[in-house]
Amino acid sequence: MDVEKTTKTFTKKKSSCHSNKIITCVFLLLLIPIVVHLQVSPFYFFNKWKGIALDASAGPSISKNTDGLISKLRESVTFLPLKDLRFAETAMEGNTWFMSSLNDTHEANEAEYLYFPSQMSKGRLLCIKGRHATDGTKNSYALVWPETLPDSATLMKGLTFVSDTFYDYGNLWHGLTGMAPFVGWSMKNKCLNPTRWVLFHWGELRSKMGSWLQHLMQANFGDVKIEGFGGDGPYCFEKAVVMRHNEGSMGKERKLQVFDLLRCNARRFCGISPEGKGQETNERGEPIIRLTLLMRTGSRSFKNASAVTDIFARECAQVEGCTFKVAQSENLSFCDQVRVMTYTDVVASPHGAQLTNMLFMDRNSSVMEFFPKGWLELAGVGQYAHHWMADQSGMNHRGAWWDPLDKKECPFPQQDLDCFNFYKNGKVGHNETHFAEWARIVLDQVRISKMQIATRSPTNKPQPNSIACKC
Repeated sequence: MDVEKTTKTFTKKKSSCHSNKIITCVFLLLLIPIVVHLQVSPFYFFNKWKGIALDASAGPSISKNTDGLISKLRESVTFLPLKDLRFAETAMEGNTWFMSSLNDTHEANEAEYLYFPSQMSKGRLLCIKGRHATDGTKNSYALVWPETLPDSATLMKGLTFVSDTFYDYGNLWHGLTGMAPFVGWSMKNKCLNPTRWVLFHWGELRSKMGSWLQHLMQANFGDVKIEGFGGDGPYCFEKAVVMRHNEGSMGKERKLQVFDLLRCNARRFCGISPEGKGQETNERGEPIIRLTLLMRTGSRSFKNASAVTDIFARECAQVEGCTFKVAQSENLSFCDQVRVMTYTDVVASPHGAQLTNMLFMDRNSSVMEFFPKGWLELAGVGQYAHHWMADQSGMNHRGAWWDPLDKKECPFPQQDLDCFNFYKNGKVGHNETHFAEWARIVLDQVRISKMQIATRSPTNKPQPNSIACKC
């Protein structure tokens, strides 16, 4: 009888084991397509089940250990200086001196950037501590897992744009080169808008943008909230995009798209319709050419503004269909500047931030630029900033004139930097013969170009710039 009972028991166990194997096989067959579809490791499920089993068996002890681990992770968060002086000589290169421990994400045609949380950050959030405006080494950053934020941390919900620039946010051109990468990133990411901006200059916190730049960003993204931080923090960001190279490696095609979008949104923000420009040719088929002399006061203004005005007015009057306008940049609101440049085909202006307004002209418009004495020999590549911008925004830079004369001579002929600073903010003279001939050449080039466009487009309507208002 004992043998019989043992045999039956063994048979039942064997049968039960066989049934368990069948169930396990069926379960695995059902699990495989789920794993493939979700693209996760089978160990994910194993670890989840293991955790549930341990929690069920161990109870409060596991929970206590987990709390202890989280507490230790909170206490072990290490903040590093935002500004790393080891990279002071190469501040705009490589890893740069801003968040120097982190490597940028590089994508074809795009400016390099950092995004948090991401695979690069291993799912960790960006946290910033400190709000020093004069010493970036006293501000710091850290990467922290969402579950282990420091006890004193404030979590900033939404998307934050974090900018560090080597230049500033007040100058039109400097500010634009710092903001353009964010516009490009947004275009590529379903036109996402930031909840807030955090601005740094050399790792030092800045609380505002220049008025022109803020209006341009408002036209593109809506209300601009610049975070000043109410205390030393730390402040952690639910999502953050960091740009620290200005336009960096952004390709020409992306720059054209960014400037098209900014132009379109600025016009829309200011209630300006491109169709409002009217006919591009007159009743005799001659193209309408709008020439604007964009003036500035103070440094790099014309010594004899009235003489320069007379030269351009006279040359414009000799070209049928040419209209002439003089605008003083300092007297114009943001929307006034957008409006003036929307109705400009040729802008002539001294070198300066006001030339950044070429952004608002139609593609293929023309730029004429003037410099004081000393710039050609001493200014270096920086004097070509508006030449670059014209190329990047689809304009034609029609050359520049460098004043060869000045009553004052540099007292430091052997010291280039001192000499440049001596000439930098000088005023621009004029050469009547050269200016008149140059104006005739440019106006003729524009006339021919417009006639060719009119021939291809007999409807006599302004042509769209591209798929500009994507966002």
